Amino acid sequence: MTFDRDIIASDDPSASADGVVPAPRASRRSVTLGVSLLVTALLAAVLLVLPAPYAIRAPGPTEDTLGLQGADVAGSGATSSGGKSATAQPVVEIEGAKTYDVTGELRLTTVSVYGGPGGDVLLGDVLWGWGSGERSVQPVESIFPEQTTQEQQQQVGQAQMAGSESSATVAALTELGYEVPATLTVAGVAPGSGADGVVRAGDVIRSLDGHDITTHQDLLADLDDVTPGDDVVLGVDRDGKPKDLTVTTAEGDGRAALGVYLDPSYDYPVDVTIRPGDIGGPSAGTMFALAIITKLTPEDELHGAHVAGTGTMSVDGEVGPIGGIQQKLFGARDAGADWFLAPARNCDEVVGHVPDGLRVVKMSTLDDARAAIEDIGAGKGADLPTCS
Repeated sequence: MTFDRDIIASDDPSASADGVVPAPRASRRSVTLGVSLLVTALLAAVLLVLPAPYAIRAPGPTEDTLGLQGADVAGSGATSSGGKSATAQPVVEIEGAKTYDVTGELRLTTVSVYGGPGGDVLLGDVLWGWGSGERSVQPVESIFPEQTTQEQQQQVGQAQMAGSESSATVAALTELGYEVPATLTVAGVAPGSGADGVVRAGDVIRSLDGHDITTHQDLLADLDDVTPGDDVVLGVDRDGKPKDLTVTTAEGDGRAALGVYLDPSYDYPVDVTIRPGDIGGPSAGTMFALAIITKLTPEDELHGAHVAGTGTMSVDGEVGPIGGIQQKLFGARDAGADWFLAPARNCDEVVGHVPDGLRVVKMSTLDDARAAIEDIGAGKGADLPTCS
């Protein structure tokens, strides 16, 4: 078969004799543009894998303080057949008093931090974090003190957790009417404070302005009656001998402060063991205290409700603010919680950042938190105060 040459011929004067038009030669400008785009893409790819001086906060695992330690840590992928491990132990275990079964959950919440001591985050991770509603990107130094090693950070977290366990236990038992005697030994003195040069490490506090101090709450209650800046007479045992010391107080966190660091030891009327696992920091105190209370009271406060929360706990029942509240909200939602107990002093960070399906209740004291879970269990949670 043959074809008519006129049919396949082109009107293009550059066409070859057989009618085929040759491909145009690339211009210098197009070559330069192509090379520039390629180089830019390569540079962008390299930048995305470079370490960045940031730390990223993300929702961390949650754990039911009424359940078994490590058996159902939501968000960590750690599950066991049947949901429970044969070797798992209660997160909160109580001996020396009758305990009661509780339905529902009281989940502590955590934050996972990427970057900082012992690890870097990549620029690509930072860009992803900036675009995520669940993550927070901050300069490393705003989260971790300079020159802090990973080991030091872990030690601080463990020490904070130990203090949180003690404070939560004292607050919970006191809330239930127990008296928890304490020996308040001075561990150190704040430089420049009224106690500096007056009080010594090793002094044991026995009285304040003539009032006997037998519990930690006694000391805090007496300081509530002192105007910051006034002098007080601190009775101590020093080297086994009583001694009266005049100390000028200062403004503390809502009350007069002595300017001393205490190393308290408690004589618990009930044995409470708390197993936090690998979790560090002070922010689980409120949820530990609630778990102790619910286990020691015959009422089923929760009636099957799933409640998560956070907040530090002082020995006198004050709920304190914490970091990473927004990430903890998402962690609670992912763990299936319907309610979240948030410190009132974190409310400004909560508003506008509550995940769908989660209802937030604000609290300032352990008494607030206890009343909240009782109302939630009774189906009256809609009337509780929120952060809005």
